[in-house]
Amino acid sequence: MPKTEAELLSFLDTLGIAVKTHRHPPLFTVADSQSLRGEIEGGHTKNLFLKDKKDNYFLLTVDEDAVVDLKQVHHLIGAASRVSFGRPDMLMELLGVVPGAVTVFGLINDTGGRVKVVLDEDLMKNATINGHPLTNEATTSIAAADLTRFIEATGHEAVVLKVSA
Repeated sequence: MPKTEAELLSFLDTLGIAVKTHRHPPLFTVADSQSLRGEIEGGHTKNLFLKDKKDNYFLLTVDEDAVVDLKQVHHLIGAASRVSFGRPDMLMELLGVVPGAVTVFGLINDTGGRVKVVLDEDLMKNATINGHPLTNEATTSIAAADLTRFIEATGHEAVVLKVSA
C-alpha cells in the first residue's frame, strides 16, 4: 500500500525536515500549476518517470520550464538504451502515484530502490524546491539541501546532473 501524504509529512518530520504545504485544486500539468499556484517561492518541479529497454527506471526531477532531450538523456543518466515514459501501472507500483501527480517525494514508496533519481543541476540552484506531496492537490516546499537528505533517507542516491537544455 503506498504511503499517504500524512505518512510522508510524518517521515519528513522524523528527519527534522521542516516543510510548508499549500493546498489547491488538483493540478495535472505544469500549465495548470503555473496558472493556479499563486505566490509559492522557489523552484517548481517537472518530473519525468522513464524506463530503458532493460526495465531500469529513472525519475528525472527538473525545473518546470526545463527542456529535456529524451533522445539523448540516456547517455547522461546511465540508461542501457534510449528511454521512454514508464507505464502508469509501474508508476503506481514503484512510486505510489498516478500520472499527473509524479513527484520526487514518491521515492518514499520505492522501498526496493528500483528507481534511480536524477535532480537537474539548474533546479538544485534554488534554495527551495516545490513538489507534490504524493497528491496533486497540494504543493510542498522543502529546502534543496533537505530534499537531498530526504532522498538519501529513502535509500536512494541523490544524483545531481545537468540534464536540461
